[in-house]
Amino acid sequence: MLKNLLTLVLAMCLSVLAIPANAQSGAYPFQNPDLPFADRVDNLISLMTLEEKAGQLMYGAPAIERLGIPQYNWWNECLHGVARNGRATIFPQAIGMGATFDPDLLHKIGMAIADEARAKFNANQKIGYRERYAGLTFWSPNVNLFRDPRWGRGQETYGEDPHHISQMGVAFVKGLQGDHPKYLKAAGMAKHYVVHSGPEKLRHEFDAVVSRHDLWNTYMPAFEALVKEAKVEGVMGAYNRTNGDPCCAHPYLMQEVLRQKWNFQGYFVSDCWALVDFYQGHNVVNNREEAAALALKTGCNLNCGSVYHGVLDAHQQGLITEADIDQNLRELLPTRFRLGLFDPAGSTPFDTISTSAVRSKKNIALSYEAASKSIVLLKNRDNVLPLDPDMKTLFVTGPTAADMQALLANYYGVGDDMRTLAEGIISNVSDHTAIRYVQGGLLDRPNVNPMDWFSGEAEEAEVTIACMGITQLLEGEEGEAIASPSAGDREYVSLPPHQIEYLKLLRSKANKLVVVITGGSAISIPEVHEMADAVVYAWYPGEQGGQALGDILFGKLSPSGKLPVTFVKTIDDLPPFEDYNMKNRTYRYLEKEPLYPFGFGLSYASFEYTDLQLSSSQLQGDASITVSCRISNKSEIDADDVAQLYLSKAEMSASDPFHSLKAFKRVNLSGGSAETVSFELDKKHFSTYSDDGDLVLNPGRYRIIVGGSLPVERSKALGAPGWVEVDIEVTP
Repeated sequence: MLKNLLTLVLAMCLSVLAIPANAQSGAYPFQNPDLPFADRVDNLISLMTLEEKAGQLMYGAPAIERLGIPQYNWWNECLHGVARNGRATIFPQAIGMGATFDPDLLHKIGMAIADEARAKFNANQKIGYRERYAGLTFWSPNVNLFRDPRWGRGQETYGEDPHHISQMGVAFVKGLQGDHPKYLKAAGMAKHYVVHSGPEKLRHEFDAVVSRHDLWNTYMPAFEALVKEAKVEGVMGAYNRTNGDPCCAHPYLMQEVLRQKWNFQGYFVSDCWALVDFYQGHNVVNNREEAAALALKTGCNLNCGSVYHGVLDAHQQGLITEADIDQNLRELLPTRFRLGLFDPAGSTPFDTISTSAVRSKKNIALSYEAASKSIVLLKNRDNVLPLDPDMKTLFVTGPTAADMQALLANYYGVGDDMRTLAEGIISNVSDHTAIRYVQGGLLDRPNVNPMDWFSGEAEEAEVTIACMGITQLLEGEEGEAIASPSAGDREYVSLPPHQIEYLKLLRSKANKLVVVITGGSAISIPEVHEMADAVVYAWYPGEQGGQALGDILFGKLSPSGKLPVTFVKTIDDLPPFEDYNMKNRTYRYLEKEPLYPFGFGLSYASFEYTDLQLSSSQLQGDASITVSCRISNKSEIDADDVAQLYLSKAEMSASDPFHSLKAFKRVNLSGGSAETVSFELDKKHFSTYSDDGDLVLNPGRYRIIVGGSLPVERSKALGAPGWVEVDIEVTP
């Protein structure tokens, strides 16, 4: 009798609190791990009130205690390591990872980041911490095409070539999301969809007007690859409009292409506060409620921002229906189920990953490997590099030498073993070497005190290493680059003028001048190239970047990075920043001779490409061919090179690229050895996207070219190995 009375009282209390008893016992179908995800999603939607449904459309989704659902914050970042959430392994910035031309490495980095992400998530769950940057839905990678070096966020991308970006992005996402047949280890995202690459100042009101040809053949391939090949879990819409419609409410891009043509099965999120731009920048609606309705009805499932706080008002005004909300939840909620967030603890194989995975020795070694493979040697006059560690005197100077910002870039975590450039250099010299370090110059402006007490050190030192360049203080996202006068973009593409003046002063006194440059974009440095004995581009190389740089400068490693972007000679060689037409942009369409070509990077070894063979001199229909080439290391130095396969059409139309990268492979060769590398080509490699986004064979005679850099005369003039080439006829 007493037991029955207590049960009745408990039931009454739960009724008052609106917490059904079966929420505590896990008896709802959506809590059953054995049911299909779609059934569980439908059940959960059926149990929620309208107010609860609206809340789940926000990036900071509130708890629904009566259903046993904790709060969840969708917003997390892992562009080059788990970001903004404490200690983590910091890899080179994305543009540096792009310079490795190593998809296998990107896959390993994705897996390492996922391990650290799960470890942090598991630890946070134990203490009930569920705020921003503590979840498993990561808004990375950025696979926008880096079309113009003035864009401050170009550092977040893998480069300027559609094929290269696609391969690197797919590898990263596959590593991040894992290969479990049921559960995601972490959820990746393709951003910013689409035709987004500056200007930062105008992004909240700008319309990126682009031809269908450029849209499909340049801006879209990486997003298609991530959706179709990597099965990326999320897609983020850009701030800007594209051809008239806001990217976060674009019927063609979001429904016709993404959902229907590509069969995207994940969730779509707005860039943060992008929906406010609908009525404060783009002026396509009048207010918050209309913005919410427009985005929701077009398929923006999740709002990073505040506009979806107006969903209930939009519903009251008849702008949307509850069915519209339900449809968005059906596309949004499966991600949380695929992450195992509604399953009992221990259901996924990732629930036991401990914090020992965070900054493990293996992951730190991986960061070092990535940095070492990303650093690009641009000049090496008279083989001044590698340096002798037994030198008597060394002078290290420059604004980025001891600057941690030069390692980090944007969207970064923090570590307890970060090696600055100066530390990596100094660790490589002998104990008897006399070392002098002074910063010498400021990063972003001339020295306030004009007295020169330091350039004389260059005269006394055997070697002067000048660490110059820029950091995220000068380039980055709107509001983040606090020393940028143009909202993170770069008004000029050269080094700051006062840095050039400091280098001229050093050159007038230095015996040997090695210039190391940090940056996340293509910096135009013709004066530096002329002045320096050696030029090394380090990007933003991550926590172990200084050590990797030092080991390369002193010959423990041979440089092997390749440029994922073209370095122009002057800003005058570029079209206007706001022009999204691809004419005279990137190596594929550039009409002017570059300073440094795409794919270029020197080595301490000497490579030779020979014996290019085709399995057939003709490609017809659905057949494929094998392209093989022999690469020889003619030196005694063990080193990597990146074999790059380009196509060039014999009779070009106005829209055909001059060259187009279709395959690449990083090869490690010990001194004196050789290896034959092979590539498979089929009709898709010789096809062009139609205006409707369909690959259509572009028949004719092509030249297949394989070498260690873009096959242009400038590459040879700079010291790249020659290339080999052969013609092929392509027919339907």
